[in-house]
Amino acid sequence: LAALGGALWLAARRFAGSGVQRQRGGGDPGLMHGKTVLITGANSGLGRATAAELVRLGARVIMGCRDRARAEEAAGQLRRELRQAAECGPEPGVGGAGELIVRELDLASLRSVRAFCQEMLQEEPRLDVLINNAGIFQCPYMKTEDGFEMQFGVNHLGHFLLTNLLLGLLKSSAPSRIVVVSSKLYKYGDINFDDLNSEQSYNKSFCYSRSKLANILFTRELARRLEGTNVTVNVLHPGIVRTNLGRHIHIPLLVRPLFNLVSWAFFKTPVEGAQTSIYLASSPEVEGVSGRYFGDCKEEELLPKALDESVARKLWDISEVMVGLLK
Repeated sequence: LAALGGALWLAARRFAGSGVQRQRGGGDPGLMHGKTVLITGANSGLGRATAAELVRLGARVIMGCRDRARAEEAAGQLRRELRQAAECGPEPGVGGAGELIVRELDLASLRSVRAFCQEMLQEEPRLDVLINNAGIFQCPYMKTEDGFEMQFGVNHLGHFLLTNLLLGLLKSSAPSRIVVVSSKLYKYGDINFDDLNSEQSYNKSFCYSRSKLANILFTRELARRLEGTNVTVNVLHPGIVRTNLGRHIHIPLLVRPLFNLVSWAFFKTPVEGAQTSIYLASSPEVEGVSGRYFGDCKEEELLPKALDESVARKLWDISEVMVGLLK
């Protein structure tokens, strides 16, 4: 009872302040009118919540998802929710909601990434915002289609190739933005250039942290390379969010009720966790800001290892070879 009471009290405190966070990350309907946004992993969790809000703001949102059937189902649900919201609004039937488009994208396959980008370049005249959101968390050791350790391959290399192949479209659409979703857990990772593929040893927690550190180093090096192009790139941590990202984590049956209580009390909802992504994608406050690290819609400091320019450049050079951009 004491634990339950404490959890409820903490939950009440958190929810009392959540409205301010949502308000800062959001904006007026029509803010993103005429903008095309690509979100990876947009069929669930943070990606779905980000897509819902940006469509509400008037954006044309492309959902890049591995499972097309699940993505189509999520898109249908989002469209119904938006219609209901418009009908129940202050002016029923009137709304500036944008559009949802589903496209297949498997970040664990460089072939799929290239095919997706080729389709984008052929069919899309512009791309205003790219949100690298999709990720895999603490999975057992497995490899991507191209033989990369799964977490490093999806979280870093898949997005690295995707971003590079779409840079021309982003530059021609400038001012444009790139948003990269990382994690505070980057603090527990390091870049071991002698074993990037974790073939000598594998620790699922450490490898996730490594991939998130790679996201930050990639963002900072990309920001340096994009200076003067009017394309910005920033990275964020969403906090601890209740999503299906932790599907590979085993919770003992007897502990699950307590875990569910704790997660309800302390973890963010997907809508709350998505606020910083939405803020960086849409807010006029960060226009022209690039190479920064954000949490809760505020800039935060990074540890020295995430600021190491020599490591960032070396990681970039090796990543180019790994994904086939350089032979």
